[in-house]
Amino acid sequence: MWAYIFNGIDMDTNLLGLVQVYTGDGKGKTTAALGQALRASGHGYNIIVIQFMKGRNYGELISTSKIKNFKIMQFGSDEFVYKDKLKKKDIMLAKKGLKYAQKALICGKWDIVILDEINIAVDYGLVPLNQILKLIKKKPKNIELIMTGRNAPNEFINLADLVTEMKEITHPYKKGIICRKGIDW
Repeated sequence: MWAYIFNGIDMDTNLLGLVQVYTGDGKGKTTAALGQALRASGHGYNIIVIQFMKGRNYGELISTSKIKNFKIMQFGSDEFVYKDKLKKKDIMLAKKGLKYAQKALICGKWDIVILDEINIAVDYGLVPLNQILKLIKKKPKNIELIMTGRNAPNEFINLADLVTEMKEITHPYKKGIICRKGIDW
């Protein structure tokens, strides 16, 4: 096996352990995180994606079910969640997702933990900000943590090693094109 050396650093050495945030009003936050996870799974890393506010049969559930070291767990209903009309079920599912995430980070099985839509779950009040801040600060040093969703709190941004903001320039919705199978879900 060959070693990849960059600026004197052996890139085959396990350098996991950073915090990444994908946020913004543009499309592609979950897609970016899943792309990162797909790349990592190809190198043998074990990935868990914990989806908040999602309960539909998204395409990633189908494709990743065929990858042995890649797991997705959903903690949301199949209905859209409105910030001003939260349901008890939404809150209960988000709390379950938070407990699952806390366990996933410390169990030793996962190399990469993705909290999909956690930013918006915090923004909506489904998950307490302070609980996620504790989770970030107590994260084992060798676990890569990726967080997605609109409206990332400044506290997440300040703790992150990588922050990418997706900015909407134009979107098919503006043309009346609704969610498309295989593209948006």
